[in-house]
Amino acid sequence: MEKVKYRYNRWRLALGRLVNLRYINRWIIFCADLFISLCVSLIGVLGLLSIMHVYISGISVLKVGIASFVASILSFLTFKVYHGVIRHSTLRGLWRIAGVAITKSILMFILLHLLRADFNSSIYWVGGITDCMLTIVLLITLRVFVINVYNSVLSQLGKKRKRVLVFGMDEDSVMIATSPNRQVFMQNYSIIGFLTFGSAKKNLRIAELPVYQIEDIDDLLRLIPRNNLDGILFPNIKTVRRERDRLIHYCEQASLKPLVVPDLEEVHEGGMKRSVREIRIEDLLGREEISINLGEIGLLLKDKTILVTGAAGSIGSEICRQLAHFPIKKLICLDAAETPMHDLRLELEEKYKELDFVPIIGDVRNPDRVDYVFRNWHPQVVFHAAAYKHVPLMEENPCEAVRTNVFGTRVIADAAVSYGVEKFVMISTDKAVNPTNIMGATKRICEMIIQYYNGISQTEFVAVRFGNVLGSNGSVIPLFKKQIAAGGPVTVTHPDIIRYFMTIPEAVSLVIQAGAYAKGGEIFILDMGDPVKIDDLAKNLIRLSGYTLGVDMEIKYTGLRPGEKLYEELLMAEEGLQDTENKLIHIGKPIEFEKKDFEKKLEILKETAYDEDAAAIKALVKEFVPTYKPDVRK
Repeated sequence: MEKVKYRYNRWRLALGRLVNLRYINRWIIFCADLFISLCVSLIGVLGLLSIMHVYISGISVLKVGIASFVASILSFLTFKVYHGVIRHSTLRGLWRIAGVAITKSILMFILLHLLRADFNSSIYWVGGITDCMLTIVLLITLRVFVINVYNSVLSQLGKKRKRVLVFGMDEDSVMIATSPNRQVFMQNYSIIGFLTFGSAKKNLRIAELPVYQIEDIDDLLRLIPRNNLDGILFPNIKTVRRERDRLIHYCEQASLKPLVVPDLEEVHEGGMKRSVREIRIEDLLGREEISINLGEIGLLLKDKTILVTGAAGSIGSEICRQLAHFPIKKLICLDAAETPMHDLRLELEEKYKELDFVPIIGDVRNPDRVDYVFRNWHPQVVFHAAAYKHVPLMEENPCEAVRTNVFGTRVIADAAVSYGVEKFVMISTDKAVNPTNIMGATKRICEMIIQYYNGISQTEFVAVRFGNVLGSNGSVIPLFKKQIAAGGPVTVTHPDIIRYFMTIPEAVSLVIQAGAYAKGGEIFILDMGDPVKIDDLAKNLIRLSGYTLGVDMEIKYTGLRPGEKLYEELLMAEEGLQDTENKLIHIGKPIEFEKKDFEKKLEILKETAYDEDAAAIKALVKEFVPTYKPDVRK
């Protein structure tokens, strides 16, 4: 029994050493391919002819062997099928094998004629086609066999660490390879060198690791089999965005994993919060790094009781997370959704054990429930994020959109005035600008309510307007990911549709900063960076997911949905623009509107909304928002 166990361990050790080889020598692959090619010609083809009762003399067999040997060598040298790492073989390499087989058959035909082989034309045709097909099948079979054996051994011996090159030679890049803490965030990866762009082919080394210089995709492709390369490691997100149109694209073409490391500040501190990960689509959306004044925000929030409405939603929950880092007195979380609120409660209890917070289930449209919240906890700062936001759904339910967005905001604003709230920050949207849908129009009315209440109270009311946030409930990124996981197609409404994007944490940090700047009555507008074509977003996500557009995954254009625009505007033409201390936060000059009888008009709008008259409600909304142009499509 001990002897069997000893032999098993020896085999296991041998297999482990085999798996850990960087790659099999290319000439071993060449010889294996050559052996298969000769066997095809001498055993496969001549065997077939023998079965067909075609007599072949000994000298003819020798001539076939010589012709196959020479033709095979020339074909392999021409197409270089032995250059790649077999276990990394993909369907893209099949054309090389097909080229080898076809070229070999043609060269054999020529050589046999030169050697004066005694074959008639039918034998040449049958033999040539058979030789070509068998060569393709057996060369592919060899590669499939090696891949399966390699994967099987890996499954028995454990996962092998992936081999990566670090991009760049600057301090950040070098530190990744030399940091004593690198094993903490590099558990599944092995750094084998550095990669940079350049034409000087010098033998450079940094920290005893080679530096590879490339000029184009062909240079990178040559590095892959030579180094058994699995991926490229970027030192930070800024570098990823800088290289998105060059090296990231090269990685997609070469089937290399583009990876990024955690922020180097975390590496310096030695306390890693996350490990090396694959690049996400959010990383490729170019925009400047978000910076906020923590001191100003701290002064605004210190020892304050803060109410967040819509606290369990995408934006509201992130507001709660970020507020938890400041020295606030108490956090009041209000939302009507039971299950998301339960999830938020569990998260806050687990991650922020020192946070004093109160989860409350309640509807912002219910004055009694809202009064209960304000009467018991007396919030000093309110972040109002509760709203309906999905455009097509609100087009079908315009009265509900008005009741929640407009009158939910009014109820919260009334309570804020009654209980002496210091600051009231409402989350608005770019769809409030020249709206073509009821959701955007209701948010524009909310901005008017903010301006109106700011003028009649001591509370500083402000609105913060921004575009789409990545990863929010119902946004395009999660939808595209689900469609890709299901095998496609990925649905885009229009090939030219564009949107402004920002990550949820970025947007929320700027919302909180805007709250610190607020003097009352402003509409803060966040710099969303450059607009992004949704079509390009879908294509990039497909490539990052490892699929080829038009081959593995399709994009289907479904047409604009009711109320949807090709583009969104963050600033109305009449508003002008003022800067703040933060260059990513601007102030739009509020549009003047008729404040006389504003309350009375709101009451009429409320009555109509509860009458469930969709046509009448849209007509009334247009009276409030002259720039509202309803979508007339059915």
